[in-house]
Amino acid sequence: MASCKDKNGDTWEIYLANDGWRWRRTASNGRIVGASSQGYSNRQDCIDNAQRNGMTCTPA
Repeated sequence: MASCKDKNGDTWEIYLANDGWRWRRTASNGRIVGASSQGYSNRQDCIDNAQRNGMTCTPA
């Protein structure tokens, strides 16, 4: 799993699930406020989708 924090304090995670790569956005209060709607076979495609959905940081 790779993660990063954006300027708002939200944590973005990129992780490998059973159906492929997924992303999840967690607010500073611990609530999940966004997630990918599908698994991606390519990690970069998952990151690109997260960026289209507001991710501004770079997961390590």
